[in-house]
Amino acid sequence: MPKLDLTKVPVKSGSIYPSPYAEMMAGRSSLRLGDAGGLTQFGVNLVMLEPGAVSSLRHWHLNEDEFVMVTEGECVMVQDEGETVMRPGDCAAFPAGSTNGHHFLNRTDKVAKFLVVGTKAKTEVATYSDVDLKVEIGGGKARFTYKDGTDWTGPR
Repeated sequence: MPKLDLTKVPVKSGSIYPSPYAEMMAGRSSLRLGDAGGLTQFGVNLVMLEPGAVSSLRHWHLNEDEFVMVTEGECVMVQDEGETVMRPGDCAAFPAGSTNGHHFLNRTDKVAKFLVVGTKAKTEVATYSDVDLKVEIGGGKARFTYKDGTDWTGPR
């Protein structure tokens, strides 16, 4: 495969989250580099956060490992233990099944970018630490539930 031309990789924005959480992801976009390169066993995404943007709801994965490396700017990693400032070259790893939820915030006035590498499990469950929400992914479909497994109908 030749070198990826990043100018030809589509920018993905928006979210699969249900409302009102989808609207909270304004200012976050990504380049699906692994998909652009034809990778099938793991994902590689370059995430861009505009000033004030958040990467996701704070979450943890049941079946998928996740690795993050900041490539540009500065962001704040939020976990159960608190906040950690992340700068270019800083890395974090999130093993599958670890219930320590995480996400990244951009509190600066410049764009922050980070590379995310993660496994592509056939089925996945992500639990959102700070809200009563869980997603089950399988067969190309996402099903949102409350943490007790009942169908999600909106914030409680």
